[in-house]
Amino acid sequence: MKYFKKLVQYIYCFYAVVCFGILMLLALPFVMIFSLFGIKGGNLVYRACNIWGRLWYSFIGMRHKEIYEEPHDKSRQYIFAANHSSYMDIPALVCSMHQPVRVLGKYEMVKFPVFGIIYKAAVILVDRSSSEKRARSVRALKAALNHGISIFLFPEGTFNETDNPLKEFYDGAFRVAIETQTPIKPLLFVDSLKRMHWRSIFELNPGRCLVVFMKEIPVDSYTMKDVQLLKQQVYDVMEKGLIQYRTNNNGL
Repeated sequence: MKYFKKLVQYIYCFYAVVCFGILMLLALPFVMIFSLFGIKGGNLVYRACNIWGRLWYSFIGMRHKEIYEEPHDKSRQYIFAANHSSYMDIPALVCSMHQPVRVLGKYEMVKFPVFGIIYKAAVILVDRSSSEKRARSVRALKAALNHGISIFLFPEGTFNETDNPLKEFYDGAFRVAIETQTPIKPLLFVDSLKRMHWRSIFELNPGRCLVVFMKEIPVDSYTMKDVQLLKQQVYDVMEKGLIQYRTNNNGL
């Protein structure tokens, strides 16, 4: 029975990867065309990604669910900050964004065939190999905010491979929030690690993908001297929320 379950798991993962690739190929022409039209085209890229994510979920048995701790005003700008523990955070991200947004993403991801092309068109790339390149990414984030577009990032920077709900946050999101006076909206990807562990794609399994929109955190009372204080406040809120939702929402 053990080996049979393993075989079924491998077949399912292979099927999910094939569906992923086919839908990416179908989305690619639209993304390339949209990317030629500046800001409005960039917004259309995210709409295309949203459709791709929802179609992929439906084909592989994922159930996207959103919880809002308070009414969410899609006409406002936010800095969305989410936990990061799995590649399944990416489809959860694109399924959850219902307003103009730009995502800060790792430069290394552009190396993947097809996906890398779409990824490059959709995100603001961050290359942490030098301070100059990091500064360029920050300027791009601020430019997006200046154009009325929200930004989305993972303050942990990369996968949380610890046993804790979160790993240590970088300062960048909180500096930008204070400098631009943009409120922070924490998001929790509750089930991503359960859907696919960061260890292997062969641990992918169907089920619920819960995303929680937490209460926004205003930054108008903070100055640049308070970056660490704001960072700790967001960390504490997200850590408490992850523990709560993962404890009280154990359904698949």
